[in-house]
Amino acid sequence: MSSNLFLGITRAPRYSSLMPSLVQIRRIRYQPHDALLDQDDLDEARKWYTTFNEDSLPKAQTSYSRSSGPGGQHVNKTESKATSVWPIGELSKGLPKLIRSALRSSRYYSMRNDSITIQAQTLRSRSANTDENHRKLIEELHRIYREQVPPSTSEKKIKKHEDIEKAFHRNRLNAKKQQSAKKASRKGNRQSD
Repeated sequence: MSSNLFLGITRAPRYSSLMPSLVQIRRIRYQPHDALLDQDDLDEARKWYTTFNEDSLPKAQTSYSRSSGPGGQHVNKTESKATSVWPIGELSKGLPKLIRSALRSSRYYSMRNDSITIQAQTLRSRSANTDENHRKLIEELHRIYREQVPPSTSEKKIKKHEDIEKAFHRNRLNAKKQQSAKKASRKGNRQSD
């Protein structure tokens, strides 16, 4: 019976063409964190973030329905639950490429109608719930930006890494010279024998 427990587990092949080789991993390891990203796309995203204006987002298609949960007779009589829908095509017009590509990975993404769909029913009024949806969309865009766009490297950090690289090469050359001198001194001792 215990052998049946492991039937659903499969092992990954030892060498797979999908997995990067150790050499590739080492090369990636010593690159800057944004080396694989297009610098123009990074600049575009950073510029968008600094000039981001909440009013530049398109207006959502909002529908209202009865909310659930506590609230007594007010909940039963009013339709205060707000469901806001932003189609991806319309929403992505003002967004940079790095953010556009990540919209479909959002937790609010609805594949059925290819849109960002956000619901709010915690507040008692329609307008407050609609504003809550708008706030959630802005928070989601900021979260996507932080995940997709690495922060720019400071001049101090760039200088530090340049100094480390120079010191590494200097130490490597010194070690080669010492090794060469050691071998040369051995060679000189043999000739005198």
